[in-house]
Amino acid sequence: MTIPSFQDALDARERIAPYIHHTPVLTSQRLNDAAGAKLFFKCENFQKAGAFKVRGASNAVFGLKDCDATKGVATHSSGNHALSLSYAAGQRGIPCHVVMPRTAPQAKKDAVRGYGGLITECEPSTSSREAVFAEVQADTGANFVHPYNDPRVIAGQATCSMELLEQTEGLDAVVAPIGGGGMISGTCLTLSSLAPNVAIYAAEPTQADDAARSFAAGHIIADDAPETVADGLKVPLKDLTWHFVKNHVSAIPTASEQEIVDAMKLIWKYLKIVVEPSSAVPLATILKTPDTFAGKRVGVILTGGNVDLDRLPWMPQQGDFT
Repeated sequence: MTIPSFQDALDARERIAPYIHHTPVLTSQRLNDAAGAKLFFKCENFQKAGAFKVRGASNAVFGLKDCDATKGVATHSSGNHALSLSYAAGQRGIPCHVVMPRTAPQAKKDAVRGYGGLITECEPSTSSREAVFAEVQADTGANFVHPYNDPRVIAGQATCSMELLEQTEGLDAVVAPIGGGGMISGTCLTLSSLAPNVAIYAAEPTQADDAARSFAAGHIIADDAPETVADGLKVPLKDLTWHFVKNHVSAIPTASEQEIVDAMKLIWKYLKIVVEPSSAVPLATILKTPDTFAGKRVGVILTGGNVDLDRLPWMPQQGDFT
């Protein structure tokens, strides 16, 4: 296991600068009042490809030697890493092969193809995803860029919290969603080096709470196919991301499906921006545990905005999340 260093993150920031946006931080007095805290929303929904994952994907793609890049890159992803890697590969002019669950949002599949990614579908489980990917990689010989358990990817994700620290002062805590743990690991990498007194919270859906259970048990507990409206948070921790979680995360609060949907609606309503359900999980957990954050200055990472506008979670056909 190769653990990325903070120098790797600094190198990543320089490497990916031409290919990403420096995203803004937004605030809302209404959301501050609801939370009883001062919230600073880092808007990665405005990022290239619509998600923070373009940071790690770009670092991996542009860090490849020319001789290694000729066969392209490959990955498995429910959406945002897939389209981010497709974007980065397109910028470098190399192929990108992606294994996606057949149940992934159509908007994300369309975005992958729009960036030139070549999709192979699998069943919506970790075991199916990894088995189908093994076949694709064997056929193509492409360089594997794991969605999160990759030091190049984690170093790239660390650049998000670097920007956040520069854009805000005196943060007491940072809250980000957790699925596989790439963003949280990058956040840990940055904050442990630049702001070790800032608490790190990893927010997770109750219906996909394997990270919270892992944190409590002291070892990785992996669910194969959890069901949650936060489709970007269905994957389990791996050894590299677990290293950062167990050593640097303060707590992993969870939120119900209805709490996530309600928080998503509040962000749309008061920040006037489009975010996907995974992005709303941090706010949902902040509102659910007000005593933890009362009176504090809290960075909230909104991880992406790739949502199917014809299938929003509060539309009647999406069912009742209570």
